[in-house]
Formats: sequence, structure tokens, C-alpha cells
Amino acid sequence: MLNRTHVYPENVTLIEVGPRDGFQFESQIIPTSIKVDIIGGLVTAGIKHIQVTSFVHPERVPQMADAEALLQALPVWEGVTVSGLVLNHRGLERAQHAGLKHVEISISASDTHSRKNTGMSADDAVSIAQQMVNFAKKNGMKVRAGVQCAFGCVYEGEIEWKRVMQMALNFVEQGVDALSFSDTTGMATPGSIQRLFAAVLPAVGEIPIIAHLHDTRGLGLVNLLAALECGITRFDTAFAGMGGCPFVPGAAGNIATEDAVYLLHSLDIDTGVDIRKVAECSLGVEKFFGKRFAGKMYRLAAPETNMAKLPGRRSGDL
Repeated sequence: MLNRTHVYPENVTLIEVGPRDGFQFESQIIPTSIKVDIIGGLVTAGIKHIQVTSFVHPERVPQMADAEALLQALPVWEGVTVSGLVLNHRGLERAQHAGLKHVEISISASDTHSRKNTGMSADDAVSIAQQMVNFAKKNGMKVRAGVQCAFGCVYEGEIEWKRVMQMALNFVEQGVDALSFSDTTGMATPGSIQRLFAAVLPAVGEIPIIAHLHDTRGLGLVNLLAALECGITRFDTAFAGMGGCPFVPGAAGNIATEDAVYLLHSLDIDTGVDIRKVAECSLGVEKFFGKRFAGKMYRLAAPETNMAKLPGRRSGDL
């Protein structure tokens, strides 16, 4: 039994965002059929929450132009939550008409990033997001509300934590189903993670909290561990470490799903995820794009690799 300095949870939920956050960063268009196969592979790997697309203007993010077609082509998996990102009311209406039941409504705490990402000031985005939450709830949709640039912004530097807090509390008052805090430009540190969550957790009550962390400065897994020690048990990850923000210069990918699984399993924390099956998906997109991604473990975890001595908790894991 692991001798822990910190008391970690027995289980952690990983929310796979590669099909959205990862694919949107690639200029080579991925056929819808391949997206369906990859998402199916992630489900087979044991992932129960997948953000599959975003409803954004196809000229700004061409990779997401097939959002409706993708949802129509996806099977319905029992026990699996499929969600999409919406940034404005038009996108929300598209998601609703497509039959999507789970959406993320995400706004930026950085005015500069908000203008580059959505064409709206941060204050305008807050107002519009409130209208969007009301629309979504009236139409029976589950809403995850996100605060982008919660830990800093490459354009504006440090973001005042009280601003992030107020945005989160506004969402809580509207009855959202979950809150996420995003390190959109990869500026988080263990200290900023701990400071924000120490303030946020007592203020928001029992609402589920998700950490969306990027690895731009190489602190992704360190920040995950810091958040875990604060009591966060839900994390966004992307297979192979894909992703980044198209509107942030030098942005790197999300924490790789395989890397997160390896770390968590080494701490005797269950994720329910088969790392080798996720790696199969990662190697597939690596072959499709003809490039290597930022994740470390997806190559080591390939099914043909002999990794029997690495830590793991479940049959089929490393």
C-alpha cells in the first residue's frame, strides 16, 4: 500500500476533450467518419465523459464545421456523456437543434483573450452567457459553465482572482450543473492553483468543479497534482496531449490522457481508463496527421510495448 503524505481520493474522473480541443488545433481537416471511430475507441477505453465538438463559426474553426453531422453519426452509448462547447447564442441554438443534452458555456476572465476568441468584451460575454444559461436550462440541457484564463493570460498577465470568483458565483446563482476553471494560456503554477481553489471551493458549495489544464510551460501534471491535493477530482485531458488555443500564440496541448492515467494509477487512484486502448487512438491520429504529439506515455503504452513492470491498478492497465 502506498504511504501517502496527502490523502488522495480513490477515484478521479477524466473528461476527454481531445475530439474538440485537440482536433480544433489542427489545420488538416479530419473526416467525420474518422472522428466517429476515434470517439468510439475512447469509449471502449473506458472514458465516460467526452467533449466531442464545438458549435463555432466554421470560417473561424473549420475543423468543427461538421458538428451536427458528427452528432448524428455518433452511436448512443449507455452511461457515456457526450458534450459540446458553445461560445455564443447561435452556437447554443445549433447544439439544441442537433439534440445535444450537455453543453459547456465558457467565457474568459481576460478581456483581451475574450475579444480575440469570441469578438466580445469580457463584460459583454458575461451578460450573453447568462442569457445562454437561461436558454439552455429552459430547454432541458445540462450546463457546464467555464471560466477561461482563470490562472492568467499571456496578453494581460495575472488575472485578479476576485474577478474569476465573481464570474463563477454568477454561474452558480443561475443553477449551472458544473463549473470548470481553465488554464487556457498555460500560465498556472501550483501556487496559483492552490490559491484559486482555496477561495473557490468553500464559496460554491457542492457543485462539481473541473480543472482544465494545459502543459504550455511543462507544469501540467504538477498542476494536476496540486489541484488534486486541493480536493479536485475531475480533470479535462486530451489523448496524446493534443490541443491548444488557436487564438493564443505558442499555446501547447492539454494534459495528455495517457500521462494523467499513468500518474493517477501510480498513486493508486482509479480512473476506469485502459491506458493502452487510449494509446491506440493516439497512435491512430499520429499516423493520420503524420506528426508526433506532446504526450509522453501514449507511445510507451502502445499494446505491443512490454510495460509489465509499470504501476497499474486494473487488468489491462499499465
